[in-house]
Formats: sequence, C-alpha cells, structure tokens
Amino acid sequence: MDKILQEIHEIPVRARDFWQQSTPYSLPLGVPYFGMGSSYFATLAFRYWGINIQPEIASEYFYYLSQNKPVDKAVILSQSGESSETLWCADLCKQYVAITNNLASSLATRPQATQAISIQAGPEHFSSSKTYINTLLALFRGFGLDASPVVKTLENRFEQYIQQGRTMAEEVYTVLKKGPVSGLYVLGNGPNMATALEAGLILSETTRRNFHGLTIAQYDHGPKETAPGSVVIMILAKGPTYERSHTLAKQIQNAGAKVLFVEEPDTPELFSVLTNIIPFNFMAYYLAERLGITDMFSVGGKVTLVE
Repeated sequence: MDKILQEIHEIPVRARDFWQQSTPYSLPLGVPYFGMGSSYFATLAFRYWGINIQPEIASEYFYYLSQNKPVDKAVILSQSGESSETLWCADLCKQYVAITNNLASSLATRPQATQAISIQAGPEHFSSSKTYINTLLALFRGFGLDASPVVKTLENRFEQYIQQGRTMAEEVYTVLKKGPVSGLYVLGNGPNMATALEAGLILSETTRRNFHGLTIAQYDHGPKETAPGSVVIMILAKGPTYERSHTLAKQIQNAGAKVLFVEEPDTPELFSVLTNIIPFNFMAYYLAERLGITDMFSVGGKVTLVE
C-alpha cells in the first residue's frame, strides 16, 4: 500500500511537468470523446461547463449506438491505451486524437490516430490519481483554458489536501465502526459531477466499500431518503447550485446523515476539479489502511481486457 501513497504524492510534480512541457495543441469540438472510467469522467467536467463535446462511454457507444457505422472524427482517452472498449471505438473511427499515458500503446499507434497526446503522468499501477489530474490538464490545454494558477494552488496546498483526506478517512471509519450504514455518497454538480464520479470510483476500488458518486440534484431526487445512518460527502464550488447544496446539507444532517464537505473556495468552479479530487485520493488510501486492506485489484486488473 505504500506504493499507492507514493503515486499520489507524485501528483503535483507530474501536473507541473505536463503543464510546463507539453506543446500547444487544439482539440476538436462537436465530436465524440470516447473513454471508460476516469477517462470518461474527465470529459464530463467540460461538457457540464458548456464546452461543445460529446462524452461517450466507449462500451455503451460500441454496443448500442455505433451499429458498426464509421465515425468521421473523435477523441479517444485511455490511461493505458489498451482498454478493450476504447480500442473497439478506435476501430470505428476514420481518424481520431488519442490522449493517453502510453504513446507506444495500441491506441496511440493505430493508423487512424492522427495525433497522440501524452499526459506525461509517469507509471501508475493503482487507482487513477496522477493520470486523472493530467487527463484534465490535457483537456484544459486542448480547449485553450489556462490552468497554470490552479497548478500552483495544487502544489502550494498539497499538504492541506493530505490532512483533509486523512481527517475524512477517520471520520468515515468512525461511522463504519458503529455498524451498518445506509449509504456512502459523494455528491457534486456541474463540472464537479466528474469529481463525484471519480471519487466514488477510487474510494470503492481502494476500500472495497460501495461509494456512490452522484450529482447533488440526483441525490435530492430520492436517495436522500437513506440519509439516516449514511455518510454524504459534498463537493462545493461557488456556482449556481451552491445555495441548494447548503440547504440540502442541513436537511440531511437534521435527518441523521454524517455530512462532510470538500471545497477550494478561492478557485473558479471549472478549475476546482483539479484540486477537489485530491483529498479523496488520500482519503481512499487512509481509509483502506484503517480497514486493513493490503492489496489492490484482487478481482480484476487495472487495465480492463474483454475476452
């Protein structure tokens, strides 16, 4: 498990290196962006900020929407560049831009790949931490959005994120020790819908407890009835849903939920996706440690290969 912690601690350096070393490029608009897991989640941050892209879950597009029809142009995102579903979509495309951590991968070297962008996250063997941040940065760069102030914030406040993650882990562990819980939720809206989904993923696969990532509005439409005896972590950002989030928090706290908050108040809402996810990486690690979990991916592997 110490190797997991080592990878998480590399986040600021890898983020800074990518932002300083990657050459300028533009990503196409109005086309599908195919990905799975963390790679798909990253695209949602920009879709829900109004960037004209079409995020698609690669597997569902291939199985249900493609009908084996060719796609003229797309962007395909995959940390490994070897996930089966993304390669299926690559074979549908006449041309595509690959965003990956492995420029020698099948995704990056197919003849349809007109451009391959390295996210420069370095080796990653556990939950997506460095690669998720650097995938976001690759998208910021490709859409012409200057993330340099937030990269500096990420570096300067990293120790605070560590402590916040450790504190959240202890608070959630205290609830889990008391007995069964009615739900474990991570909530975020707009761009931070991506953060909520990513946090739910890394917490689930690291702690082997079922954390649900939802928008705050989705939670408000029913799952809030599980509030008594639940844990709800709200991702906040100054935006159109800020007051609604606080009102809902009071309501479910009064109903018996343990409510925690993650917020970077000095960072604009879209750019907060770069900082808000980091405490969850540390929370996942420290909560797994408290739960006595000593290994990762005991059911499957990091790279999903479909037979």
